[in-house]
Amino acid sequence: MKIALIFLSLFWLCACNTKSHENKKVISPANVHDTVSNVETPIVMESKAKENEESVYFVIIADTSLNYFTLHKKMFELHRNLNIPIDTMGRYFNKDKDLIALPDNSEDEMYAGEYLPRRFPSSDLSLEYLKFYQSQADNKIIALVAGIYESEKEADSVLTVLQKGEKKVFRIKAKIYEDCIH
Repeated sequence: MKIALIFLSLFWLCACNTKSHENKKVISPANVHDTVSNVETPIVMESKAKENEESVYFVIIADTSLNYFTLHKKMFELHRNLNIPIDTMGRYFNKDKDLIALPDNSEDEMYAGEYLPRRFPSSDLSLEYLKFYQSQADNKIIALVAGIYESEKEADSVLTVLQKGEKKVFRIKAKIYEDCIH
């Protein structure tokens, strides 16, 4: 458990110390809370950062809700039914703060106890605040993200598969800030 947190912290530290993410490999680490992923075969994707520190990605949203626990249950159903890995990045729902957050004792001192959004390409399921990807969304709407993709074609393939069983699935073309957030 501590190793996963150390790895995640080192990952963020390396990301913050690098001006250009071009050709940098992003690895989905194992996490502390609710993580269902194969640690032996992490997903590796290439990142295409722009000079303005933002990249355009295609985000697949399987569903949205104001209720974290409803989407949490649905996330595990999608995992079981379609074998899509889950990566919560160590976050959980903090009832006292009414917030998806890293643990208060996280090694990332700046974001300990706070929300840290998924910002890089990944084919994992996770629960995120929709506002981060769609600026007109309400601050508290939670999205069940079914991946962030560099390629529109790849995103559309995932969208097509999910549309067979999910009524509310949709795709967002989002500009995502990739440089250091510390």
